[in-house]
Amino acid sequence: QVQFVESGGGLVQPGGSLRLSCTASGFIFSSAAMSWYRQAPGKERELVGHISSVGLVTNYKDSVKGRFTMSRDNAKNTVYLQMNSLKPEDTAVYYCRRRYTYDGWGQGTQVTVSS
Repeated sequence: QVQFVESGGGLVQPGGSLRLSCTASGFIFSSAAMSWYRQAPGKERELVGHISSVGLVTNYKDSVKGRFTMSRDNAKNTVYLQMNSLKPEDTAVYYCRRRYTYDGWGQGTQVTVSS
């Protein structure tokens, strides 16, 4: 059974930083490209970015480029999202999933950017 457990969210002031983690199980993690998504209140879930299976290639939506960085530790079955220079519009529940296979969603982790 495939599972995703996201963590690391919280309340942060504008300009602050957070690092999210997503630990996956139920598949060969080191062979899977991964994605981060987010869903803001009242909005549809949107793609934040992808990271290749060995972490050499990443791409991001325009609004987070230069502020967010994805990385992964295949020994820990974990993908990370480092978020810097956070803005109120980054407020959302953040989720991870496999890029090319839909397995459902984890519980997500809430990120709130507010003064």
